[in-house]
Amino acid sequence: MPNALATLMLLLWPVVIWRLFISLPPGRALIWSLLGAYLLLPPPPAEFDFPLMPALDKTSLPNVAILIAVFFVLPQRPKLLPDHTLARVLLAVFVLCPIATVFTNGEPLIFTETYIRGLYLQDAIAQPINRFILVIGFLMARALLTTAQDQRDLLVALMIAGLAYSVPILLEVRLSPQLNNWVYGYYQHLFSQTIRGGGYRPMVFLYHGIWLAYFVLTALLATLALWRGDSGTSRAKYLLAALYFAVVLVLCKTLATLIYATLAGVVILLLSSRAQVRIAALLALVTLSYPVLKSADLVPTELILSRAEAVSADRAQSLNFRLENEDVLLERALRKPLFGWGIWGRNHLHDPTTGLITTVTDGFWIIVMGVWGWFGYIAQFGLMSLPIFLVARELRLRHQADQDSFHKGTSFAFTEGTQAQEMPHRTLSPYLGPLAVMLGFNLVDMLPNATLTPTTWLIAGTLLGHAELMARLRKGEDTVPPSESAHADVTQPPAEADPRNRHVL
Repeated sequence: MPNALATLMLLLWPVVIWRLFISLPPGRALIWSLLGAYLLLPPPPAEFDFPLMPALDKTSLPNVAILIAVFFVLPQRPKLLPDHTLARVLLAVFVLCPIATVFTNGEPLIFTETYIRGLYLQDAIAQPINRFILVIGFLMARALLTTAQDQRDLLVALMIAGLAYSVPILLEVRLSPQLNNWVYGYYQHLFSQTIRGGGYRPMVFLYHGIWLAYFVLTALLATLALWRGDSGTSRAKYLLAALYFAVVLVLCKTLATLIYATLAGVVILLLSSRAQVRIAALLALVTLSYPVLKSADLVPTELILSRAEAVSADRAQSLNFRLENEDVLLERALRKPLFGWGIWGRNHLHDPTTGLITTVTDGFWIIVMGVWGWFGYIAQFGLMSLPIFLVARELRLRHQADQDSFHKGTSFAFTEGTQAQEMPHRTLSPYLGPLAVMLGFNLVDMLPNATLTPTTWLIAGTLLGHAELMARLRKGEDTVPPSESAHADVTQPPAEADPRNRHVL
């Protein structure tokens, strides 16, 4: 059970968030509020579970505290809802879908020795509140992290947090994952799952070693993005940090993240921003359509397993176990395809006598499908994927506009017999493509794993805010984002000092 320090940390974190929003620009305060909570606070089961309220843990408690701090500390309250109509629709369905789930799951599941209760009105109230709390970080990132400098702040924060976190990571690699037990008084997962390859897979204060490995991967990709996007003497430091993260990632002993690191690293280092966003959009499309592909037996399961077998027999066995569970869980989910089975483990298969759960949900996609059905799946994964598609759309429209401007300028020059003047343009953020790639690979990883973290929502919200900014600029609505008006000195793009680059997004 969590000790007193675990409870104290949860109690004190809202105070930390309040001080961050007083001391830092709002965008940076948001980043460090969520990153610090994710990396330092005790994982479940440490939480505050008040009657008639959703449980407040290391994910939900910071979101609530951020919402309060933003509306009471900032002189200008940010606009909470997205500009894009589809984003608003997806958000509304995401928050309100549990109401339909509750009213279609009033019946209990009865077994020989026990039963699982049906859902009732209290759930129809609590679950929409839970869902809204979950996306507060996303909505705040959309409002406060909109410019190229905001994107750089996020990437730098991920790199710094990764470097700091590497110290306890290396300690657990050497001594075994014990820090959560030593500090907070309990072990957050099965110790047997940390033993791998003749050593240990670290966890620190995260829920599982997979989550930790994915955070190291995120820090590595963020550092590569900084190396690609920045100039000057800092690039050498970024390269050294990236090499260091690569070593730490290998020590995390998670094969999937090593594959992602190779593929995403190549995309970030070698391809243009437009190509990076296209690849991210393809990954998001695959994730959105995965349940359909799985239902139609179009996922090349045998090929995937054979490739995994060639790398590691143990990993192939683990993957096969996950895929088999996906099949039976998807079959159950499709018995209530629209709104799912709801909470309390109703989405699982159970022993008919004892009622004990007999299936395992590893992938986040099958969790969402089973609990909330198609409406919940499309709303949640659509909300996370939409920023990538909107960025891709804005890049395409901008490319077309640039071509039209060039052709018009050239035609005028030939007609008048003068030299064509250089067409004014807005310089793209060098961090836009890498952030889209990071989100795209995170979406794909939610197929085998449940790696939805505050970092996921931060990146998705940042991309959505930037896509909305690009749309406003394209339409001539060159409004200053709230983050810029409140702290213009820290939210201006890196190239602002050069008067030729006044329009870096």
